[in-house]
Amino acid sequence: MQHQLQLAYVGIEVPDPSALSPFFGDIIGLVPGEAGPAGTATWRNDDKAQRVIVETGPANDGAFVGLDAGDDAAFDALVARLDIAGFRAEPGSDDERSARRVRRLARTMAPWGVAVELITGLEDAAAPYASQLMPGGFLTDGVGFGHVVFATTAFDESHAFVTDGLGMAQSDWLEMEIAEGIELEVRFYHCNPRHHTLALAKAPFDLPQKLHHLMVETNRRDDVGAAFDRAWTSRLVIPNGLGMHDNDRMFSFYVTSPAGFMVEVGHGARTITDDWDDNRRYHRISAWGHQPLRQP
Repeated sequence: MQHQLQLAYVGIEVPDPSALSPFFGDIIGLVPGEAGPAGTATWRNDDKAQRVIVETGPANDGAFVGLDAGDDAAFDALVARLDIAGFRAEPGSDDERSARRVRRLARTMAPWGVAVELITGLEDAAAPYASQLMPGGFLTDGVGFGHVVFATTAFDESHAFVTDGLGMAQSDWLEMEIAEGIELEVRFYHCNPRHHTLALAKAPFDLPQKLHHLMVETNRRDDVGAAFDRAWTSRLVIPNGLGMHDNDRMFSFYVTSPAGFMVEVGHGARTITDDWDDNRRYHRISAWGHQPLRQP
């Protein structure tokens, strides 16, 4: 297992970054980071300078993810590993490192069409994380910001990029029929004790958005319930109400952002250990719950 690798940040491109401010701040319980260049908005769920970076652009989708290698030796080894696997990572410029608030940066393009940025030295924020909406805070120590899930038609190439290039390991996978003749396949990957930092869903055709959802994990179960109440009151779409996943045992719900991607707010997922031996197929998404409550 690549124990040092963590999800450092998620980059999102939307026409108007301020349109997501009430969602991330008032519903999810993140707190604003420092404003970035050219109207970029940033958000935090811990003491790091920025964990969600919302830039201005037409994509209305996830644009990049940052993975923290931990130290210089691991960073260099990961860049070399990607190169051997056929995925060259180009060094970032001074301006790019400054915008990401990191010490080192190298970038490559994942087969699913989103830039992957390898970094070290993500800066701390000027003040500790504190939010009345999330009094228990979020679980990030040693496991990173949360997790991200992307949909792709380049499924096999993406699997090779994640395992051969990034050195992540598969935790388990899901295969099930979601409608007559329509199969869902999702593969879950870990690189630290979090059950999955990244997951890939096999798409039958190109979808309007690559980013299916991002997840934040709370330290307290009650904070999930309070966030659910805020989402319900907001009248936002709730495609999946409270429930528990079968594979990672996460207690969570999903709410759709104004940009169309979803955010999962959860608590209490299983963790990966060195003797993990449960890399197997699951036949259902949830052990209970996660029913659609409010649709578009």
